Amino acid sequence: MTRNSAISLAEDRSLASYACHGPDTRGRQFDEDDETNSIGSRTAFQRDRDRVLHSGAFRRLKHKTQVFVYHEGDYFRTRLTHSIEVAQIARSMARALKLNDDLAEAVALAHDLGHTPFGHAGEEALALCMADFGGFEHNEQTIRILTLLEHRYANFDGLNLSWETLEGVVKHNGPIADHVKPRPAIIQLDAELNLELSNYSSGEAQLANLADDIAYLSHDFDDALRAGLFDISDISHLPQVKQVLDRIGRKYGKIQRERLIHELVRRLISVFVEDLLRQSASNLRALDAAHPDEIRSAEKPVISFSARMAADLETLRDFLFTNMWRHFKVNRMTSKAKRVVTELFNLFMSESNTLPDEWQVYENQSLSTLPDEVKARIVADYIASMTDRYASLEYERLFNLRSILR
Repeated sequence: MTRNSAISLAEDRSLASYACHGPDTRGRQFDEDDETNSIGSRTAFQRDRDRVLHSGAFRRLKHKTQVFVYHEGDYFRTRLTHSIEVAQIARSMARALKLNDDLAEAVALAHDLGHTPFGHAGEEALALCMADFGGFEHNEQTIRILTLLEHRYANFDGLNLSWETLEGVVKHNGPIADHVKPRPAIIQLDAELNLELSNYSSGEAQLANLADDIAYLSHDFDDALRAGLFDISDISHLPQVKQVLDRIGRKYGKIQRERLIHELVRRLISVFVEDLLRQSASNLRALDAAHPDEIRSAEKPVISFSARMAADLETLRDFLFTNMWRHFKVNRMTSKAKRVVTELFNLFMSESNTLPDEWQVYENQSLSTLPDEVKARIVADYIASMTDRYASLEYERLFNLRSILR
């Protein structure tokens, strides 16, 4: 691991002492002369953000869905729009708390890169296929993309991101407890960089994690209402929703349904953000941290919702689980998606010569000659990289007899 020596490069706004400062990064896996010898205008975290934005994996998020698969319609959110929304919320909150908005944005943009096609259905299917070959988990896949699978730079694989950004992605859901065995890619990265897995992540990464919750809960209500999975009357009793609807009604009276949905969603986001900022600011004052490592070593997360808001969010999450994520229309699409992923995996494992040429060779060896566990990981990498559209087209080409006759 190398440490950035461009310490004269100043941040372009005022940051708190407990924020991560780009010029003080703990470094990258591989030295880059153009960075360490440069007095350019970008800090390490700005470079990280830009590398994620320009990666192939990030572009493919455009056609990877959250809950609905691509064919349910172009309006609904994809992993790309979700990642952008998370980054916007995280960046705004970081500014308010005088945390490093560049780092918060980099973590937010990177956090979903490892997701499969077809949302959670695709991951469930691929995890089941990989059960005998080391398993599959999207957070580990994100790390594989960031450190191994992106082949863009001349002198290293992956994106060679900073320690702080990688730490934030690895600990996206919090510390990795001593009794939990990390996934292999994370074990390997920790051995190289010492990510301090049992500690919390930086304040910026904690913020990106909760911005993810805010974005997907709010926008899942938006998508589900517009899809007709439930109506506004079905959610008017829910905590926070009721108060927001009451305020809209008092201010505007009866308004068009589309406008009402938009007002509801944007005001819910504001309610969640304001609560998180109030509680986190109080936590930061109580901690009185003078360095970002004091946030990492705290006994509990420093960036958090109030206890009441956290409970309300759980109630909203439970409602969505029952009425959206397990709705029969979603279940039908989920069933189709799982079959596509499973049958593609089985075919590629038994007939690796049906893979594209560039995926049939690994370290100068034919895939057909490799142990099953190695072959399965490469097949999983290929399937996980697919968009919803591409996976559907591959399935059509490989399993639909009519495609032969065209």
